[in-house]
This record gives sequence, C-alpha cells and structure tokens, in this order.
Amino acid sequence: MRRKADAVSTKADREALASLLQERGVNPTKQRLTIAAHLLHRPCHISVDELRRALVKQDAQVSKATIYNTLGLFVRKGLLRKVLVDRSRVFYDSNTSNHDHFHDVESGLLIDIAPGTIRLNGLPDLPPGTAIDGIETIIRLRRIS
Repeated sequence: MRRKADAVSTKADREALASLLQERGVNPTKQRLTIAAHLLHRPCHISVDELRRALVKQDAQVSKATIYNTLGLFVRKGLLRKVLVDRSRVFYDSNTSNHDHFHDVESGLLIDIAPGTIRLNGLPDLPPGTAIDGIETIIRLRRIS
C-alpha cells in the first residue's frame, strides 16, 4: 500500500517538522510539510522537476507553483541552499553549511565536497562598497573513455 507523501512516519516526526518550520518563521501548512518531509529528513540535492515527480509518485497534491514558492521560502529561511549548476539547472540542497560540489554533467548528479578541501590562494580586489557574500565552487565532471 502506498503512503501519501505528507504521511510522515510518526506523529512525532510530523510535530518535529512543524516545529522546525515554525522556528524558522514558516507557517507549517499541509503542503509545506509534505515538501519538508521529502527534503529535510536526510541530505539531498533535488531539482524542482525531480521533486515534483517524487511527489506525484506519492499521490501528493502539490502544484508546481507551490513547489517553486515553497522552495524559495525555504531558501530565504535558511532551510535549503539554492545551487546554480548552470543557466538551465538549479538544485536545492538540504545541507545548508558552506561547502562545494562536484557535478556529473552526464548523469546530472550533484555531490558534496567536504568543507575545507578547496583552498583559494587569493581573490581579486572587490569593487568599492561591496563585501563577499559567499563563494561556491562547482567542479564539473565528465566520464573519460
């Protein structure tokens, strides 16, 4: 028997998710809890289309617009990181710590690189009136024959 996506395994799990959302200033609606249950229980990298397919597979009634809006809200509230792999590919990362990624361009897989592994020897002078907000490195991989 298939479980609905919003049927988090236990009442305690649902309450913990609702508390987490509330702590971050997010109203824990049924649809937001459905999305949170799919993303926040384990580390994951997921695109909107992948998330939508997973939710449809689990009979969740969540529109694509609601998915976009909820993911944007979760990013603004620090529950997810938005990772721009290229102009046409965006992932949402449940690991919000500062870290970099490998991206397999053939499979689309995004893989975390351990923090502190990449070292920068220097940065250019910043334009006046600016400060660094963050640095993200994506190393694109391609299989060799």
